[in-house]
Amino acid sequence: MHAGHPSPLRAWRPPLPGVAEVLHARFDEHAYPMHAHDTWTVLLVDAGAVRYDLDRHSRGAFGDLVTVLPPRIPHNGTSARPGGFRKRVLYLEEDQLPAGLIGASVDAPAITDAALHTAISRVHRLIRVPGDAPLAGSLLALTLDRLRTHLGDPAGPRPPSRAAAQRLRDLLEANIVDGLSLPAASATLHFAPAHLVRSFRQEFGMSPHQYLISRRVDMARRLILTGHPLRQVATDAGFHDQPHLNRHFKRILGVTPGHFAGLSTTC
Repeated sequence: MHAGHPSPLRAWRPPLPGVAEVLHARFDEHAYPMHAHDTWTVLLVDAGAVRYDLDRHSRGAFGDLVTVLPPRIPHNGTSARPGGFRKRVLYLEEDQLPAGLIGASVDAPAITDAALHTAISRVHRLIRVPGDAPLAGSLLALTLDRLRTHLGDPAGPRPPSRAAAQRLRDLLEANIVDGLSLPAASATLHFAPAHLVRSFRQEFGMSPHQYLISRRVDMARRLILTGHPLRQVATDAGFHDQPHLNRHFKRILGVTPGHFAGLSTTC
């Protein structure tokens, strides 16, 4: 590889429960031999097209298709066109989808659903931004629900529950600074993660993480007004760092924390 050229492959384990690995890759010539994973593979092909063999059938991944490959089922992969391909992959822990859906995934791994494709793309974007992993977790929970529906999960999603939403709000209020992961909330309240997110959105018109961020911004403005040094406000209000506070403070209030502090001393 020539100096200064970006790497064609990046792989990492994000701070997102249920995701074993994220892979962003560009391949000009590489062809995957037959192999298998112990995870679910959720694949988006952003450029070019991929031809692969699964269960003795030749298949393709390209365009707006969402491809879901099940654990421990061998497959390969090569560019279907000259010029290679570019892809993004979420490798999900095996327990993130029911084992009973493996057969459906083998039979029909390609899903046509523009909203699902957009949601998965957004998960990829969010997990690269420090402090936004919890929002990615909420979106991933809804995405998994949609995948289960496509794969014919007989259980189906439960309808939203006002009680679940209100109990989650109370739990978030008790953890504004420390934060609370969706799996931890699920374990505490005994509701599935996706059910909590759907119920919260139905009741309050926003995701649990968006609610938590709004309450942290509210706390930050109170700290500023009571004279706390700006350099401490981000940490004291539960933000990942100062840029994380600045971004959300300006998004909600229209001004930066520094500008807000200046306004508060001139009134």
